[in-house]
Amino acid sequence: MNDKTKILYVDDESMNLLLFKRLFKDHYQIFTANSGNAGIEVLLSETGIRAVICDMKMPGMDGIEFATTAKKMFPETQFFILTGFDFLPEISKAMNSNTIVKYFSKPLNINDITTSIDAALK
Repeated sequence: MNDKTKILYVDDESMNLLLFKRLFKDHYQIFTANSGNAGIEVLLSETGIRAVICDMKMPGMDGIEFATTAKKMFPETQFFILTGFDFLPEISKAMNSNTIVKYFSKPLNINDITTSIDAALK
């Protein structure tokens, strides 16, 4: 049985999903989804996911829309945004409303992400 913390990573780019899984597989049990809607499906079907990191810019449902929707359904889950863009006002608003815990900038910083997730889950 896998006793690692379950993490969901949502990104519309398949290479990013593969990279994230490879970089964090030693730290967490990783689930991935390629859209906000697919992310909600994973949260509904896989119990015990404690943290979600999602890309900000995705077609259909951006990262903030996904986090806002999913947080209402899973209030105990910790949400984070990953973005390759500048800090946006909507990210600040989501942090101030406790929808997301933190945002991370691309490229991925493994230590920053694992430290932040572990601190949020304590």
